[in-house]
Amino acid sequence: MRTRIKICGITRIEDAELVANSGADALGMIFHKNSPRNITINQAQNICKTSNLYVTTVAVVVNPAQKMLTRLVSEVGIDRIQYHGDETQQLCEKSLRPWYKALRVTQESDIIRQAPLYSLAHAFLLDTYVKGLPGGTGQQFDWSIINNSRINKPIILAGGLNPDNVYKAVLCVQPYAVDVNSGVEIKPGIKDANKINEFIIAVHEADQALHKTRNESQNCR
Repeated sequence: MRTRIKICGITRIEDAELVANSGADALGMIFHKNSPRNITINQAQNICKTSNLYVTTVAVVVNPAQKMLTRLVSEVGIDRIQYHGDETQQLCEKSLRPWYKALRVTQESDIIRQAPLYSLAHAFLLDTYVKGLPGGTGQQFDWSIINNSRINKPIILAGGLNPDNVYKAVLCVQPYAVDVNSGVEIKPGIKDANKINEFIIAVHEADQALHKTRNESQNCR
């Protein structure tokens, strides 16, 4: 097992190519008018067609209309949908693509209360709760509460991750994937190649440390 890496908030072809060549597993594009990283369907088409991507593409949406979901699938060819609003499970299923549900977290009860409402989700993305914001806060929550929440789904850890803290995050949570946005940016929507590289190296080093610990534990049995 290794920790997957998603770089979110892609707005430019050059940054999509950077992510695709960096060793990351997925890139996210945001379709929410209130986000500084919001892009259009046409921009997403250009990013996906021009950048010769060999990564999973994820559309980040907030309470989308059915027409938007249809266009993301039929016109952009998106691989996954990531829901950040108040969508019902019934609406999420209409995307006809594997989907993730973002859960905004301040305490363990937030996860326990929200997760059962989305039993068909392929994974849960855990992000920091900030009143009035659907996600992308750049703020970290208490990772220790995840271990007690008993989520029976893959966990994508988000919320304030950056090259300096992702090593500790992977060791603490051992998530299926980590999701970074502002932590590898020069400014909103513009990615930094050095930060992306440092982030990916830190994740790989954490994976190696976990692998070593597991092997040592098995040798002691």
